[in-house]
Amino acid sequence: MTLEEYKNKFSEDDAVGWLEIDQEFDRLYPGQEPKHFAPAISYMLGGEHPLDGVSYYESKTQEEHYHFVTYGFSELYYDEEKADGEFSKWGFELTFRLKPFEADNGNPSWAVALLQNIAKYVFSSGNWFEEFHYMPANGPIRLNTETDITALVIIADPEIQKKQTPHGEVSFLQIVGITTEEYENIIANPETVEALVQKLKENNPLLITDLNRKN
Repeated sequence: MTLEEYKNKFSEDDAVGWLEIDQEFDRLYPGQEPKHFAPAISYMLGGEHPLDGVSYYESKTQEEHYHFVTYGFSELYYDEEKADGEFSKWGFELTFRLKPFEADNGNPSWAVALLQNIAKYVFSSGNWFEEFHYMPANGPIRLNTETDITALVIIADPEIQKKQTPHGEVSFLQIVGITTEEYENIIANPETVEALVQKLKENNPLLITDLNRKN
């Protein structure tokens, strides 16, 4: 999209990149109004949370789960200087699929905090994510919880293709909870991360994180 095409199609009031994300989730969940979490003070105004928002939808595909998506790793708002870039900001947004956990009582807001903490790491370090990256959570991914899930591996979201937006390429990268033992095996043998993902997919094609899962 050329700058002229961009200026003709959008106005300064348009959340150009935000709408691109919504488009994908409207396709997956037509008519569903997501739960949305936005920080009280935006990052641009000095707030501590880098993401402008996190939404989650209720999915019934494979099994009931929550499907989260971030807003803020890509360029969200009208910006003529960002038109037709190679990548939209960091070039991705994160997603997360979570099996309902009894202690959440239907309010999995801890996952929003997890995604914001990952964003703080990216924004402060300048390190971005690609498929098959992995990271420790430095404890249970849900704080103060008895769970073996203490680390994350990154995959391409199985239901959302990488897309070209007016600001450049955006991939939808899904974080997947893995156990301490699985993570330690990856650290010892980094070449096995893809094999682990394939093994997990055999019984869980969408790679929904289950806090009750053992090795």
